[in-house]
Amino acid sequence: MALVLFFDSDCGFCSKSVRRLYQLDHGGAFEFAPLQGVLASKLGLLKYAEKKGGSMVILRESDAVMFTKGDAWILVGETLGGIWAALASCFSLFPKHARDWAYDLVANHRYLIAGKSTHCALPDEGLKKRMRK
Repeated sequence: MALVLFFDSDCGFCSKSVRRLYQLDHGGAFEFAPLQGVLASKLGLLKYAEKKGGSMVILRESDAVMFTKGDAWILVGETLGGIWAALASCFSLFPKHARDWAYDLVANHRYLIAGKSTHCALPDEGLKKRMRK
């Protein structure tokens, strides 16, 4: 089952998070695509890159289900397994509105946390193979 994680490629925090997830994803479950890219545009996902209310989006290709905000965090943890699955399990105990509030808190301050990128940091070869346009 391919999971495509769409992220705000203009956001330093988001790009660093993708690099970290790539390092943790030993099973290669995730592929990555910028929210400002061609595939995201075709799927109508550009709105998720907005400064206010921005969100990563995960597309589960097997059934075309999309996950956003707190639900996306949970799916990432469950997919990675181990301690990440345990953390996701704890996070899932909170009501959806509380999970999404926590996500929004980080998302709305992501440019303050890591800045806005004026250039794209080049990914290593392994990550390049898992990037979609």
